Amino acid sequence: MRRQGLGRAGALLALAGLVWMGARGMAPLPPLGPLLDPVRGVWALAASAEFPAEASSRIPGLAGTVRVVYDDRAVPHVFAATELDALRALGFVTARDRLFQLDLQARAGGGTLTELLGARALDQDRETRGLGMTRAAERLAAALPDTGEARASLEAYAAGVNAYLDAMPAGELPLEYRLLGRRPERWSPLRTIHVVLRMGYTLTQNVTELERLRAAAFVGSAAAGALFPWHSPLQQPIQPSHGAPGRVPLVLPPPGPPDSLALAAIAIAPAAPGFPPRIERDVRGSNNWAVAPARTRAGAALLAGDPHLDLTLPSIWYEAHLRVPGVLDVYGITVPGLPAILMGFNRDVAWSFTNVEADLMDWWAEQVDDVARPRRYRLDGGWMAVEERVERYRGPRGEIVGVDTLRFTHRGPMRRVGARWLSTRWTTLESAGETGAFHRAARARTAREWHEAMTPYRSPPQTMLVADRAGTIAIRSTGRFPIRPGDGRGDRIRDGTTRASDWTGDWSVAELPQSTAPPQGFLASANQEPQHPRDQPRYLGGNWIPPWRALRINALLRADSLTTPATMRRWQTDPGSARADFYAPYLLRAASVRPADTALAHAARLLAAWDRRYTRNTEGAVLFEAAMAAASSGVWDELPPGVRPGGGAFVALLDDPTSAWWDVRATPGAVEGRDDVLADALAQGYAAVLRAHGAPESGGWRWSAVHRIHIWHLLRVPSLSKLDVDVAGGPSTISPSSAGGGEGASWRMVVELGREVRGWGTYPGGQSGNPASRRYDDRIPMWQRGELAELRFPRDAESVPTSSVLMLSPAP
Repeated sequence: MRRQGLGRAGALLALAGLVWMGARGMAPLPPLGPLLDPVRGVWALAASAEFPAEASSRIPGLAGTVRVVYDDRAVPHVFAATELDALRALGFVTARDRLFQLDLQARAGGGTLTELLGARALDQDRETRGLGMTRAAERLAAALPDTGEARASLEAYAAGVNAYLDAMPAGELPLEYRLLGRRPERWSPLRTIHVVLRMGYTLTQNVTELERLRAAAFVGSAAAGALFPWHSPLQQPIQPSHGAPGRVPLVLPPPGPPDSLALAAIAIAPAAPGFPPRIERDVRGSNNWAVAPARTRAGAALLAGDPHLDLTLPSIWYEAHLRVPGVLDVYGITVPGLPAILMGFNRDVAWSFTNVEADLMDWWAEQVDDVARPRRYRLDGGWMAVEERVERYRGPRGEIVGVDTLRFTHRGPMRRVGARWLSTRWTTLESAGETGAFHRAARARTAREWHEAMTPYRSPPQTMLVADRAGTIAIRSTGRFPIRPGDGRGDRIRDGTTRASDWTGDWSVAELPQSTAPPQGFLASANQEPQHPRDQPRYLGGNWIPPWRALRINALLRADSLTTPATMRRWQTDPGSARADFYAPYLLRAASVRPADTALAHAARLLAAWDRRYTRNTEGAVLFEAAMAAASSGVWDELPPGVRPGGGAFVALLDDPTSAWWDVRATPGAVEGRDDVLADALAQGYAAVLRAHGAPESGGWRWSAVHRIHIWHLLRVPSLSKLDVDVAGGPSTISPSSAGGGEGASWRMVVELGREVRGWGTYPGGQSGNPASRRYDDRIPMWQRGELAELRFPRDAESVPTSSVLMLSPAP
């Protein structure tokens, strides 16, 4: 983004031209002339790219003066007299750095992107409102008590954001608004709820029922049910279990005749509605782990966390420190738009989250009075009125760009899927995030106090890991998990004509997956199934992510009884792969049955020579990934496009070398077995890599040459993005990523809880949302190298290595 050899203003002028051309296809743009205005155009962005040494402003409602000191990493350290003042200041400084991101995220969660971007965003807004998110946000906002911590914190944050909007000089208007010819919208508690629901959309979407339905339409219900199992065949649970984790038996029935009912149901709408295509689950995930003092070199508890989400510029996270003497002293990261530190540490406790991956969205088949325009639905022998809601989508000039009539049952939004109407109940629509829980947890002194403070938290559910200075480590999957009637499962479409199919309650706190001070001396989570089936009879979810990352993390933890912070930091980018360790021997064994195939033998030698580590210079990883892709295509050729079971089904299939699933439909004159398919996959993968990258000795097989990720600007403007970033790690490593993808470690943190709490961290981006600022993407090189910066945690403003000071005082 920064161009050496040009002045800051000249660089912005060049950037404006690039961005204007790069964004032309995205939305209607204003004339280029205003961008060149010397006072209000991009020239002004250069002048405001770096904060002045001293600045001041006012916020209505402040109880006293707030001092904000920016350190040498551009992190604001907020020193306030009250918690609400700290939140007002947090809203102000977040808007100062990330105004466009604030607005865009709220619009994404509220279904109003068309008002900013025009009709090109209509499909996204229709999806958001069709899922009931806009309606739910309005209901949640209306339900907030007029008095109480929740509303007070939301309004304090909004006051800070709006105070910045009122004081913002014309020259500080973000570039994106200039390109779009728009202005930011004022903030409100409702907009924070929109951001919360958007987080829920990202973290809790689940359409397993519909994937099973599509699979059943091709291979029958019995086979489809086994392809999406309740429990992971490979077990490495988060909650330590008595006995070896081992394997859970899974038998895959052969593909059967199509299920006629399923086939009829998908005849009109063959794809799952309401969600984008599912990202390959092996390349996405979050990690956290903690080590008790008895297993660390310094005798202090250690905690590491690295949530993996979409990588964007600016980053999803904003780093901050809030200090209120005698009340609050917390450091960490927040999502712009939320009035709380979500992950981080205080003077006694540190914490980090991973997503639970539970099934929190269920579907009911409804009987309606009119398939074309239903006004009633059948329930318990009578008819219930369908709630109708007309949604109007407006463009940047207020014009109507679309109108929808949405329908709701008592469960939630309705969607037509094929020949049927389905209604949905989704926990995300019934909770606003409970920011008060985060505020109380930030004041905790022990791990147990911290978990107690987070008990009211409901959505999106997170596996919350915590460690304290006394040496306690603890973990709990916290959130709302519904109880279903009958067999308790949520991975099938239920009968909507009776209330007997509705949820009957929620899990109690005692039932949640959890562990405190385990004898093994460490805890870890990586989105895997939280409890072994023998420890939990209830249904939490299905089609779990294979526990490859958890297997690797636990192996590293078991092997080191003198862990240090440096070791923890190194493990966060460890290139080893439990997945490759598991699958590669099968590929090599299959290749050995064809000694006369010289090309296959050469491929096998190359694979055998690989150390199964995804380093930048490795050459075996590209061959292994090509072979695994070919194997998946060969095995699941009976399934429709876009439907692939989780890795657990493939693991189970390896135990049955003569299963009918191994037979390839494209070769009707032969019956293949496991070794045939795997040998063919290795040969096909080898040939594909040769075609794409040349001979191994050419250097084209190096992982750094073929495996690159993209960190896109929020509007996907290339000139504002960081593209083709080479990184170590690969699918299902501790730091997973996919070639050409945009997912990865969105934040890395390590904390040592000794006499003084010390933290290290970074994220791929920068604190500023201004592309002209040196703080826009300055952290990417460190993140790319797998290094972490020391996180400064001063007790007073005078101890901060200062880059800028902002004084905030009460408005008259």
